[in-house]
Amino acid sequence: MSARKQGGRTRKAPPSQTSLFFDPSADGLIELNRQALLDRITHANANEGADGLRADIRLLKESITSPRRSDRLISHQPVDECVSLKKDVLLSELDQILDARTIERAKYYLKRLEKGLRSRSTGKINDINLLRWKEYDDILTDSLWSFPKRDASGAHIAWYWGNFVPQIPHQLILRYTKKGDWVLDPFAGSGTTLIECRRLGRNGIGVELNSEITEKARELIGLEQNRHSAISEIITGDSRANAAEQALAEHGVAKVQLVIMHPPYADIIRFSEDTSDLSNAGDVETFLEMFGETVERATALLEKDRYLAVVIGDKYEDGEWIPLGFYCLNEVMKRGYSLKSIVVKNFEETRAKRDQKQLWRYRALVGGFYIFKHEYILLFKKR
Repeated sequence: MSARKQGGRTRKAPPSQTSLFFDPSADGLIELNRQALLDRITHANANEGADGLRADIRLLKESITSPRRSDRLISHQPVDECVSLKKDVLLSELDQILDARTIERAKYYLKRLEKGLRSRSTGKINDINLLRWKEYDDILTDSLWSFPKRDASGAHIAWYWGNFVPQIPHQLILRYTKKGDWVLDPFAGSGTTLIECRRLGRNGIGVELNSEITEKARELIGLEQNRHSAISEIITGDSRANAAEQALAEHGVAKVQLVIMHPPYADIIRFSEDTSDLSNAGDVETFLEMFGETVERATALLEKDRYLAVVIGDKYEDGEWIPLGFYCLNEVMKRGYSLKSIVVKNFEETRAKRDQKQLWRYRALVGGFYIFKHEYILLFKKR
């Protein structure tokens, strides 16, 4: 390898520019040859002077932002030799190195980047690499969630009255499970949770009371690509009975790692004529009793120190706001959980209010109330 003089010091030329590969994708990720990238970082870190270090980092940025055709070696690299990174985050980290006031600080940032490429640091409950935490900008950490529209990709279609937006289980599954974990949905409905499980490589069991809904949901779940060979099963049954236990036992599973519940909001929507249906409870007290029984069943199946999420909204009845969400919160807290978060999720309209915005505004002005524009995502940890 040739050598050159810079800043009065002799330094080796950087590794060949063609050893770095570049493959931009629609989601902002780039695939890089891990060892080639590490070689560039090691070479930059070997500089004793700031000018040489910055020169190496600028060359690395140039390879990423303006790749040559000869740099595109992705197809020749085995998968285990590649690393997938967010392009904007990587460039930001390189800029931080270039902007460092001292070479010591620049090398600190460089070492931090190198560590994130060489190893992973994940917690017990998810696959988030905390050494590359800046790349997870798609994962929400605030307590106010606002989605402009419902995700309609893949097998998701809004055919079922009362189903929730796929973004909710998507976020919960990413935060509170690892690939291969088991997720239980005791109110499976149209199968939204199970579709997201399949998409993200988690195994899912769903229980639905209505057999016709079960069949339709099963069909839709099967349309979602199963790239991770996940188990996705929806069964007809009552979640207050042992339907979920039996389904899990058939797969040799005793405990699940996450429970996601999206129960009826009392009697706002009647989903069936079945007396076991929570939407036919008759009054709030009976609804809460039935909901509590469902929580108890799910709790017996949930692994210790893992999470239960309840997606629920309030209701308005006889001129009075009924805080159904907080009543449900209390029912869960009675059963050995600690409250971790209360997330408020907005919605712009429901099927019942669609094309009736002005009417509801009039009703609100007359009745002295505010129109529901939110629901809760209550997050609990099993003690």
